[in-house]
Amino acid sequence: MGKVLSKIFGNKEMRILMLGLDAAGKTTILYKLKLGQSVTTIPTVGFNVETVTYKNVKFNVWDVGGQDKIRPLWRHYYTGTQGLIFVVDCADRDRIDEARQELHRIINDREMRDAIILIFANKQDLPDAMKPHEIQEKLAFSPKPGRRSGRIGAGSLPTGG
Repeated sequence: MGKVLSKIFGNKEMRILMLGLDAAGKTTILYKLKLGQSVTTIPTVGFNVETVTYKNVKFNVWDVGGQDKIRPLWRHYYTGTQGLIFVVDCADRDRIDEARQELHRIINDREMRDAIILIFANKQDLPDAMKPHEIQEKLAFSPKPGRRSGRIGAGSLPTGG
């Protein structure tokens, strides 16, 4: 049945950009999605790109490093992006304002106006982690009129290296 539907409707592809401050857990999430298991990671200098297939849709997920020196380069990845996963370390209270500034810089860019947005509140298992509603408030995030969609999700994945 799946093959028949695939032939009728074709396979869809979506370009997803995964951004967030350094050490938020972007690469760990990417490889958990791709491989279904946790892997040891190192800080991303540059980017990782993987294709994850789910329900007849191929998601080309671009995980771009989050160090402050790399962030000005993020805009070069915006063109053609259909979805943004912005990953936040819920236990990093010292940098939540920095995360808010970066998120708003991204979503206010003309190239990103039609992108579906998911804020992933990561590391919920850590002591003193902010809850999703607190993250949403501190990021001043709410779906904008005319924007396709916006959501906040939460979870925790084992940390990499």
